[in-house]
Amino acid sequence: MDESALKAFRKALREQSIAAREAMDLHDHAAKAALICNSLAAVIARMQPRRLGFCGPFRGEVDVREVVGEWLTNDATRIAALPVVMAPRTPMTFRRWLPACAMVADVYGIEIPAAAQPVVPDCLVVPLVAFDDAGYRLGYGAGYFDRTIEALAASGARPTVIGIGFECARCPTIHPQPYDAPLDWLVTEAGIFARDGAVMRPAQNSADRC
Repeated sequence: MDESALKAFRKALREQSIAAREAMDLHDHAAKAALICNSLAAVIARMQPRRLGFCGPFRGEVDVREVVGEWLTNDATRIAALPVVMAPRTPMTFRRWLPACAMVADVYGIEIPAAAQPVVPDCLVVPLVAFDDAGYRLGYGAGYFDRTIEALAASGARPTVIGIGFECARCPTIHPQPYDAPLDWLVTEAGIFARDGAVMRPAQNSADRC
């Protein structure tokens, strides 16, 4: 697939997936989001991160703030952080987040912590616009997470990457490119999936299920 065809394919997939997510029945959305949050909490417990990066909900995404807030309350040394876009086509930075911290809107209208307390996460919870069985994700098209993961990896601090999304966003392939960063874990309402070589497989044994 040439560059022009890839761009058109991803644009159409992105629009289709976002539309499907935003069109979900409210009760269906809430029920599936609850399943995702429960499974996400289990994966985080297994990974035992000290500095957890995540995103606030945007355009029908799963709201994981309660999961992160509960994770914080269980250990005072834990740190959570939200991503901040500093400039186009550059890696993001992260600011420390607490449930009661002051927030401001960034250039995209997304809320970020007002206080610029920098954090380098060792685990990232990444929202999925679309994803495939090989564990590659499609975001909103700017490549911020891919650049961020690449930059952290280059510094020797690649985080564990947990993707979260609804099954309606699953597709056969996003046609991953060399710059696409793969997921380590995938969480949907269908359960927990772990990377096994070049594919994401259902976490079937007790260890993988956390």
